[in-house]
Amino acid sequence: MLKEIRALAPNVDLLYVADRDRAPYGNRSLDEVRSMSHEIAAWLVDRGAETIVVACNTASAAALDSLREWSPGIPIVGMEPAVKPAAATSETEIIGVFATEATFQGRLFESVVSIHARGAKVVTQACPDWVELVEQGRFFGPDVDTAIVAAVVPVIDQGADVLVLGCTHFSFLRRAIAKIAGPGITLIDPAPAVAAQTIRVAGTGEGQGRLGMAASGDRSVFAQLARDVGIVDWSGEVLPFPA
Repeated sequence: MLKEIRALAPNVDLLYVADRDRAPYGNRSLDEVRSMSHEIAAWLVDRGAETIVVACNTASAAALDSLREWSPGIPIVGMEPAVKPAAATSETEIIGVFATEATFQGRLFESVVSIHARGAKVVTQACPDWVELVEQGRFFGPDVDTAIVAAVVPVIDQGADVLVLGCTHFSFLRRAIAKIAGPGITLIDPAPAVAAQTIRVAGTGEGQGRLGMAASGDRSVFAQLARDVGIVDWSGEVLPFPA
C-alpha cells in the first residue's frame, strides 16, 4: 500500500506505523482491534496526520465506522475486500476471498458481499499462516508453497476463477499465489484502488516526499525487513511506537 501511494504522490509526506508487537490482528477480537486502531490513529493525528489510511482489512472491519465518528474532520480511508470487481470479472460466478478470520466477522465484509456479490457464490478462506510468513519476510520457498496450496487449491476446486487478496500482507505473496493458482485464475489486489482513493481524498500534497517509519516491537528487525522487501526507497531511523 505504501509503495502504491508513493508512486501516485511522490511529493506527499508519509508517516507509516507497523504495529508488529501486537500482530497479527486477524487472530484478535474485533473489540481489541478497534481499541488498537484508535490508539494508532490518535498517535498519527498527534503527529500532524491530515489523512489516515487504515491499510489493514481487519482493522477496517473492526474500526472504520468508529474512527470516522471519532474524527469527522479527518478523512479516513479504509480497506475492503475487492468483492465488487471480482463479481464483475468472474465467469463462473464463484469468487474466492482470502483474509483473516476477523475480517470475515466484521459487518463491512457482510455488507460488501450483500451489495456487490448478489447471485455469486463467495468462498471464504482464513489464512493466518500467510500473515506469519510475510511478517517473517518469507515470500517464496517450499514452506510458502505448502501454505498457499492448502488454502488456494480447495477454493479453486469449488469453481472459483477469481481470487481476492483480502489482506494487505498477501500482496507480498502475489507471485507465489499466481504460480499455484495457474493460468485462467484472476487475482485481485485492492491496494492500487485504495491508493488511488487516498489521492482523490488527500491530493498529491505539497510536502517534500519525506517518509517516517514507526514500529512496535523490535524496530531493528522491522527496519531490515523494510529494506529487504523494498517497500519504498528508505534508509532512515524507525521511530518507537508508542512513543
